[in-house]
Amino acid sequence: MKITSWDEHKAALSTLDKLIAEGFEGDVQREAQFSRLAVAIEAFEDSIPLMPIRMPETLPGMINIKMAERNMKQKDMATYLGVSSARFSEFMNGKRRVTIDLAKKLYERLDISPEFILKAA
Repeated sequence: MKITSWDEHKAALSTLDKLIAEGFEGDVQREAQFSRLAVAIEAFEDSIPLMPIRMPETLPGMINIKMAERNMKQKDMATYLGVSSARFSEFMNGKRRVTIDLAKKLYERLDISPEFILKAA
């Protein structure tokens, strides 16, 4: 069995749910049908390419992603990086350039690659 479309996928999931609701243990034919459906569904889902992950092009963009991952506000990130909120805000708004000290902290604490920092600085 091979699933080739989303409509077939939806129908297979519906059939799988029906088999589960009705129970299939002990019935060799229904167990085989369940296994075939499960394998076909998994193969179809594995064949779907994932959406490409867009990498930010700017250092403030990357920092925004890191802040979102950690559920931090700009003020919290400034404290975490050991810089004043005002200076961090200026950096994030493009009014100040990254310093060597900040670049090191971005690498060490946020795991932003040095290559990205240098290219985006």
